[in-house]
Amino acid sequence: MIDITFGEWIALGAMCLVTATLAVLWLTPAARVPASARAAPAGSGPSRDPVFLFDGAELIDASSAARAIAGDPGDGVTWRALREALLPSFPSFPPDPAQVRDAGRLSIPSLDGDPPGEAMCEWIDGITRVQLRAGEPMSTADLPPLARELEILRAATGAAPYPAWRVDDDGRVTWCNNAYATLVRKVRGRGADTAYLLFPNLSDDVRTRRKLRQSVTVEGEGHVLWFDVWAIRQKDGLLCYAMDVNAVVDAEAAQRNFVQTLTKTFAQLSIGLAIFDRNRQLALFNPALIDLTALPADFLSARPSLLSFFDRLRDSAMMPEPKDYNSWRKQLADLVEAAASGQYQETWSLPSGSTYSVSGRPHPDGAVAFLFEDITAEVTLTRRFRAELEQNQAVLDALDRAIAVFAPDGTLTFCNAGYRDLWGVDPDSSFAQFTVVDATRGWQDRCLATPMWGELRDFVSSRENRSDWRAEVRMRDGRLLDGTVRPIQNGATMVEFVVAPSPAAATGTVAQPADTAGG
Repeated sequence: MIDITFGEWIALGAMCLVTATLAVLWLTPAARVPASARAAPAGSGPSRDPVFLFDGAELIDASSAARAIAGDPGDGVTWRALREALLPSFPSFPPDPAQVRDAGRLSIPSLDGDPPGEAMCEWIDGITRVQLRAGEPMSTADLPPLARELEILRAATGAAPYPAWRVDDDGRVTWCNNAYATLVRKVRGRGADTAYLLFPNLSDDVRTRRKLRQSVTVEGEGHVLWFDVWAIRQKDGLLCYAMDVNAVVDAEAAQRNFVQTLTKTFAQLSIGLAIFDRNRQLALFNPALIDLTALPADFLSARPSLLSFFDRLRDSAMMPEPKDYNSWRKQLADLVEAAASGQYQETWSLPSGSTYSVSGRPHPDGAVAFLFEDITAEVTLTRRFRAELEQNQAVLDALDRAIAVFAPDGTLTFCNAGYRDLWGVDPDSSFAQFTVVDATRGWQDRCLATPMWGELRDFVSSRENRSDWRAEVRMRDGRLLDGTVRPIQNGATMVEFVVAPSPAAATGTVAQPADTAGG
């Protein structure tokens, strides 16, 4: 058994206390930091820059200014979290502390500092030291407001629906927001590097706030995306914004296709078309207008005014000559007003013998359209047809027999002068329809009783067993009429009455088949 005195016990206890203290200090990360790498407290030295100390990827110590930005070391701050916080200002901040170890010392310039700042990364005896150097000294009191402002700006740019990015003078993207990164991944794939410029030709002759229409093609799909890009010149680069205009481009393409379709359609029309805009300038015309009006194409292409257009038509004798030229302009103003309300419709008989139908129609946004149609052939055909009708009417009127024609519905469609003289009526003088019922009532009043009228009414409305037949009718004045009923084209019925040369001996009617065409 070993005897230990009281003094020896005290010495042994002191030795154990010192050993325990040294062990605690060794196990504490901050205690293992070399003196040259330690972060000086705020106000203890000439520099108040934020300083971070990392053991691998873990934050083990930070200055007061650094804690105001990233928090205390015990909050679980990592190298990755610090890098994400610093990327907007230091886009080339290393993603791994091993890069600092390999280089020994790295200086990362800030993006927008004026004067420029830097992030100094150093490898000191296994500890990575990061110091943020500002161009001008900052007080510790300024850091919390700046941190809050930085958080707001980061949230605003990150949540922005429009891509935003910054390009340096070498054409590399040094910063971008989430929308730009999403667009890059959409176009180039999930693993695409955002440092390579997505929109080319932004650095060529860029003016302040110049807007450019740019397109990008989705790789592997061939789908084209369109954007309006604003490039704003800044020191050592460009600040760029993009707006999705695919809907606008699609609408413009649809409008162009629609206009091209209309243009092709108008080009094939035989009707001349002239559309004047709200300023009464010629906005659109088709080739038929040149053919009908004989106006030069260069004159129409120069977009003449409406007054000049009609003055040129008048000078070319392509419209009726006004009797009073002083009132011509007023009439033209009335013409435009009538066209704007859709009420202008005229037929122009030209000195050349041609006939044009001219109409005015309102168009959207105050525009007015004039349509020119050559109706010479139709007018000529109508006139010829009318002349033939008049000639045929004259021939039938010259006959000595009364003739009436009834349509299948019983309406009287034609009668000659002999019919009007015999029965003392003029069906054409009334706007009301004159039917076979009205005719037989008049005949019955002026003739003796006969079954012919009922048979005639049934024959006009019948569709089968239609053949010529005849009957004699005695008028109340004693004259004997020889009546013939004939079916004609399209279901119509013709009735002829001829006054017999001598009165019949018997009174009444005798019905018998027709044996001759003339009766």
